[in-house]
Parts: sequence; structure tokens; C-alpha cells
Amino acid sequence: MHRNGVSHMVATNDMNGVEQILKWLSYIPKNRDAPLPILPSDDPIDRPIDIPIPTGPYDPRHLLAGKQDDETGEWLSGFFDKDSFMETLAGWAKGVVTGRARLGGIPVGVIAVDTRTTETVIWADPANDASVEQTVPEAGQVWFPNSAFKTAQAIQDFNNGEQLPLILFANWRGFSGGQSDMYREVLKYGAYIVDALRDYKQPVFIYLIGELRGGAWVVVDPTINPDMMEMYAETNSRGGVLEPEGIVEIKFRKPQLLATLERLDPTYKNIKAKLLSKTLATDEKAELQATFDRREKEFLPVIHQAALMFADLHDKPGRMFAKKVVSRVIDWSESREFFYFRLLRRISEESLVHDIQTSSPETTRIEAKQLIEKWFHEDTKMTEVSIDIDDEDVFSDADLEVVRWLSIHRPNLDERLAVLKKKMIKKRVGDLVDLDAPVVFESFLSVLKTIDPEKRRMVIEALAQAELTGSN
Repeated sequence: MHRNGVSHMVATNDMNGVEQILKWLSYIPKNRDAPLPILPSDDPIDRPIDIPIPTGPYDPRHLLAGKQDDETGEWLSGFFDKDSFMETLAGWAKGVVTGRARLGGIPVGVIAVDTRTTETVIWADPANDASVEQTVPEAGQVWFPNSAFKTAQAIQDFNNGEQLPLILFANWRGFSGGQSDMYREVLKYGAYIVDALRDYKQPVFIYLIGELRGGAWVVVDPTINPDMMEMYAETNSRGGVLEPEGIVEIKFRKPQLLATLERLDPTYKNIKAKLLSKTLATDEKAELQATFDRREKEFLPVIHQAALMFADLHDKPGRMFAKKVVSRVIDWSESREFFYFRLLRRISEESLVHDIQTSSPETTRIEAKQLIEKWFHEDTKMTEVSIDIDDEDVFSDADLEVVRWLSIHRPNLDERLAVLKKKMIKKRVGDLVDLDAPVVFESFLSVLKTIDPEKRRMVIEALAQAELTGSN
């Protein structure tokens, strides 16, 4: 009964169950809004990923966690820290793999795609004598109702219950469009994914490692939650609503193919012009028509193949980056180090944004981000930090430098936060005085009687000094 979407894990006995509970809790902050439990990692963050992304169907767990080489027995490392990946909901909706893992010791939620064909067992209903057990195959790289619901449920768990950053390894061709899946509400569960991402409060990285097509792109597009979501593409990935064959079928049909052939082939163009001549003899026209048809038959497949290649160029990572639908193109073997520093930077930034808005609640998120960038430039210029990036790209791309700055200059940041808080309090007091000055002064005198004598003495001296300064 564990393959039901409710039981996340299965334990062999009570002790094993306690071990799994404790391991699960090790990924989760100790309380709401607490820092992430980052642990020391023996797995170097700057190591390359040994396992390449296969071209055919594969088990995504190997990419995430690594595996032993079948021939040599050598360990092939995956994306996350060794032995840190913990899968949940493994027996249900097997087309999607969900779990938790660590990247350089940082806990994250993980969602990946099983590109192999999987099977779903629909058990017989004991209350119905005519009911029989059914085994339904489900294609890889496709969201079915159960796997879409599993994806949405995992995102909600990572966000609401555990407050974990999310890394989603995207490799979907779309949603299942069969009539039975429509009756099983596949579109509703796809909408659940959008709702869950829209409400996500921690950093979300969409890493396109295969294909992303159709409605699958729609439900993970970063514009759903631009404050938290970022999309990156692997060097051999592809992305677009339609595959090249679909684009060519719609936008480059036979009339367009023939027009291209006429534009590129002078011989074909001359034969076509001669066939339009009214003075052409019947025998000669028949011979020219046969030559014309043979040339079409010979070159149309070539033009069609060129059209497919052109459409495929539109789906490559370079084009996606040029159109600004992905933030950067990251090679798979080097992605571990990049995402570690990017994640560490985003976590640190979000913590600082929270501190700014706590010190000054009227500050918007955009204003807080602008303040952080301003402080970064002030401190790096003052300390003459050398950064080998164009000035306008320094803050957005220099993850390592920003992480170092946030760590080294924490005392300066605390001072700035104190100044923000002081300005906020002054503004609030000023607003209250403008609203009703007598009541504010009366309240101030009442509070003055209740505070510590030493603090009361300091306030009285400050008032006397202010009066003396004003009279001069």
C-alpha cells in the first residue's frame, strides 16, 4: 500500500523507520524561517561530474547520486554529494523522481525525470467482481496525471513544510494528451505545478538537461515566479514549444519548400520558366516536365532536412540564451560547482533581503536588492577587489565574489542595517508627531516613567543637550 502517493517512504522495521525519520529531519531547518542546516561535506565542490547524460533512456538517480561502474567497479560521481540523495514517493508515479539531497552540504529539494517507460498498476477492486488488475505503461519524459500531481505535491512539501531551495532537472516533452488522461484531470494537476511554483519562497533552479517542449515549458517557465526562479540550459539541451518536425510541418510546408528550391537552384528555376512558355512543343514539354519532377523528387528531401536543421538551431541553448529565456548555458560536467556558488549566493542574498525588510518594513524587495548591489559596489571599490568581469555584469554574474563579500563585510552590513532601522523609527515617530503631537508627548512622558533609571537619565541629558543646542 505504500505506492499510493501518501506514504513517502517504507521501513523494514521500527529502528529502520527511526533512522529514516532522523535522516529526513537532517535536511530541514529546526524551526520556521531558521537557517538551513548546512553540514560539512567530504565531496569536493569543484570536482567534475563523472557520469555523462546518456542519449537514450536512463535512470536519473545515477545522474543525481552517482553509481559504481559496471565494468571496472570504479565510483562515478553524480551531481550531488556522495550518499546524500534520499528519494521519497519512490513507488508511485515512477516517471518523476523526487527527494532531498545536499550540494556542498546545502540541503535542497530535487525533482528529476525518468526517461524510461514505466508501469502503473491499477489494482482490482475487491467490491467489484468484474474488476481485474491492470498494468498500464507510461512513456518517459511525459507528465501523466499521477506524475504531474507528484511533482506539484513535492514542490509544496519543499516550500511550505521544509523551506528548502529547489533544483528541478527538466527533461519533459509535454503532458499526456490522451482522452483517458483528460478525464483523469491531467490539466488540473499541471495547473497545480504552476500554483506551487508561483508561491515558492526559496530559490528555484530549473536546469534543462534534455528537452523541454509544449506545456511542460509553460508550467516551469521562470516568469511564473521571477523573484525566485532561474532557468539554465545544458550545452546539448533543446527547448521550444514544438519540436523541429512540428515547426516545419506548420511553418515550412511543400509550397515553402518549393519556393526555397526555386530560389537556390538555378536549373530548377530555368526549367520552371520554360514550362510556362506557350510555344513549347508537346514532346519537349513532356520531357521537361519529367526532368522537373525528378529534380523536385531529388532535392525536396534535402531542402526538408535543411529546414529541420534550421528549426533545430532555434531550439539550441545558444539561441535560448540570446532570447533571454535562460540565464546561462552550463556544461553538465561543470554544473556542480556553478550551482553550489549560485545557490550559496542566492541563500545569502535572500537572508540579507529579509534583514533589510525587517529593519525597514516599508522597503520593497526591488529596493532591497538595489541597496545590496549599491553596498557591494561601495565595498568592492573601497577595498579595491579585483573582478575580471565587465562592470555592468559584476553583480549579476560574480557569484563567488558576492558570497565572499557577504561573508567578509558582515560587520559593515550590520551597521547599515542598524542605520536603516534608526531611520525607520525616526520616520515613524515623525509621522506620529504630525498626526497628533500632544498625544505623542504625553505617551513619551508616560513611557519615561517606566523605563530603567539609567536609561531615563540618558534621555533627560539628551533632551537637555538638545535644548541647549537649540537655544544657541
